[in-house]
Amino acid sequence: MIRKEKLLIVSHREIARDIFELTFQGDLAAEIKRPGQFVHVKVSDAAVPLLRRPVSIARADAAAGTITLIYRRGGEGTALLAARKQGERVDVIGPLGNGFPADDSLKGRKVLLAGGGIGVPPLYGLSLKLKALGAEPVHVLGFDTKSSVFYEKEFEAIGETFVSTVDGSTGTKGFVTDIIDLFRLNFDTLYACGPVQMLKALEMRFPEKEVYLSLEERMGCGIGACFACVCHVPGDPDGYRKVCSDGPVFKAGEVVLSC
Repeated sequence: MIRKEKLLIVSHREIARDIFELTFQGDLAAEIKRPGQFVHVKVSDAAVPLLRRPVSIARADAAAGTITLIYRRGGEGTALLAARKQGERVDVIGPLGNGFPADDSLKGRKVLLAGGGIGVPPLYGLSLKLKALGAEPVHVLGFDTKSSVFYEKEFEAIGETFVSTVDGSTGTKGFVTDIIDLFRLNFDTLYACGPVQMLKALEMRFPEKEVYLSLEERMGCGIGACFACVCHVPGDPDGYRKVCSDGPVFKAGEVVLSC
């Protein structure tokens, strides 16, 4: 059930250059059922900025009543969010969207999780669930440079983890796809989140595999009412899907990756 709640900030810290880990506590945590969902955050108590910011959920712990978000400080909204302090309360709506499919059918299967930049966070909660289901998660995490890398150790604690950087300052030089090729990674199912160019490359490279892609997109309402985040359906010029309510996770080929 979607809730609107003033969540308590219990932890807020910078974990890489302009990357922040924000942990809330509140009843909303119990409503999060699927990794890959997101929340819509009111970054300031003031009237400006008007629109909320969508932030993917890195981890939800219903028992502890906590929700952990990881976001990048970039524009005005996320800069205001980065200034919020432990002990403050933040207006949050969620959980929103449809997350990654993960059930008992994945037990014993090798699952590849590919994340690019700020697309990495939702894969963390997914990997924890896959591990609990008895799957074998393997992680490929792509970043621009060494100072942008985060959660490498957290992923390593769950399963095999590879890191790439565009400039080669740490890990393997190149992109996520370079790691998959270099180490000849085999898998049954692929889950990915990151820049659309990365998602397109993975979709084209593995047409015979079961592939799920989580899209990053600017949003207005976050609940499917404003049509600000639509993607076209292949072969149907009038067909579309809403990233916020139909997604953000889609099976490869379900939408045109140009939104």
